[in-house]
Amino acid sequence: MRRSASSPPALAGYEAVRLLGAGGFSDVFLYNQHLPRRQVAVKVLLNEELTEQSRQAFNDEANLMAQLSAHPYIVTIYAADVTEHDQPYFVMEYCAGPSLSDRYKAERFTVADAVRTGIRLSSAIATAHDAGILHRDIKPANVLTNDYGWPALTDFGISSTVDDVPLATMTTGQIHQDAETSGTTESQSIGMSVPWSPPEMFADNPQPDVRSDIFSLAATIWTLLAGRTPFEVPGRPNGTLDLIGRIERGMITPMPRDDVPRSLIAVLQKGMATRRTDRYKSAVDFARALQRIEIELGYAPTTIEVPKLAVADARPDPVDGEDETRVRSVATIAAQPTASPIAAPPASVPAASPAAQPDATRVRSVKVVGQQADSLVDEATIVRGAPTSTPTSAPDDVPAEGSGIEAPARRRPPVAVIVGIVVAILVAGGVTAAIVATGGKVQTIATEKPTGESAVDPGAAVAAPKFQGATISGTTVTYTFAAVPGADGYRWNDSESPSDTSPISTPVVTRTGVAPGAKACVQLVAIVHGRTSAPSEGCSTP
Repeated sequence: MRRSASSPPALAGYEAVRLLGAGGFSDVFLYNQHLPRRQVAVKVLLNEELTEQSRQAFNDEANLMAQLSAHPYIVTIYAADVTEHDQPYFVMEYCAGPSLSDRYKAERFTVADAVRTGIRLSSAIATAHDAGILHRDIKPANVLTNDYGWPALTDFGISSTVDDVPLATMTTGQIHQDAETSGTTESQSIGMSVPWSPPEMFADNPQPDVRSDIFSLAATIWTLLAGRTPFEVPGRPNGTLDLIGRIERGMITPMPRDDVPRSLIAVLQKGMATRRTDRYKSAVDFARALQRIEIELGYAPTTIEVPKLAVADARPDPVDGEDETRVRSVATIAAQPTASPIAAPPASVPAASPAAQPDATRVRSVKVVGQQADSLVDEATIVRGAPTSTPTSAPDDVPAEGSGIEAPARRRPPVAVIVGIVVAILVAGGVTAAIVATGGKVQTIATEKPTGESAVDPGAAVAAPKFQGATISGTTVTYTFAAVPGADGYRWNDSESPSDTSPISTPVVTRTGVAPGAKACVQLVAIVHGRTSAPSEGCSTP
């Protein structure tokens, strides 16, 4: 049974307007601030909740929000104080737009809007994690909309630092008892919102970490797209115990939309993996995965907004369970633009083995940080030119320049010695080569490149995907092409409309609305490091 809302307290410099919302421990009111003149939201702790513990929790929430107020996707806090009746309150940004909970119940989110919202919230959560703060209650109702239409994360009331003992310490039996008496799908008394909570929160001694917030964020984005929580099954019981059982078994209800890419579903499923070691290790990693979905769909990637701090020193990934819950500093990551072709190395750069010249014409994977609009975020590849070899000191038998002593003519080593040295260098670098000595010169006939993504020749033509066949089911035709090694993705179009292309992640094209008995053809191209293959055509048999 809901309680009656309290009355707004009299605050010097503010004029109460109306109630915005009522919670379990506090009420939020809209006020007009006199100076500077603006509308603000004021959260006031209830009189009946004035215990030392609740007062400390309220103060902690104000302090946590103050640490994060500069972030564009976190609600800003302006001030905090105590009323004349000893009620703690804090003044924060008024977000006039609806919460995500109100929005997904009233409208259908587009894929682009849901992914963009996910990246922006990932930025906010990554910023909180970098400050050592776990939110622990991420859900659509705790994300408001500001005047610019941006999401604004709020309600850090049950947040904790990474090393804190969790506030929710009820046993599984107590959770079951609470569910039986309340019959609701959310429980404030256990410090969590069940439909979006990870399975580790239902343990007798829950120990959440950064990956717990990632689970809740992925579940929130799924809710925006599906119009219901991930573990809710239409037409079946969806009480607290039903949801907890499905969450613990990882039984995600299938997405009820056919316009959501399978790649996006896979990203969200990984974010909601039952075992936390199978989830993304950080909110930034989750945001990068969503950026790749934007690129796949042909949208301009959304910038990941995180503090401009020093990147943590490079260390190998920890063993599963070791050091994975530690929050490390991250840097501002620029949005990924659509990948541009990588220029081939100049023809004047001589061929050399990777062992002899570590930086010479090798394609390396680097991570780019900073606010650079043309940078690639995740594993962007660049081509480095060969450095000019310059001796650091002159040999002992070469006189110093300007000494007046004529340097003796250097004797050229025999051809056999040159061949031997080159072969030794190539073998030491793990590259097999055929060497032919002609006129005192060494010519490389063929080399074997290392395997992996970095072994793709940036100057080579991209192989066209070979058509393998088509299957017909009513008015739907599925065309199958052979996968191209190293392909980042594919684009297809109807042969009748070559300029109208669509991106896909696998070389399987599904075309609907084909008239029975009619011949229908599609064209497919492969994309490798921004370079496009020649189109391959596949046709259905009438």
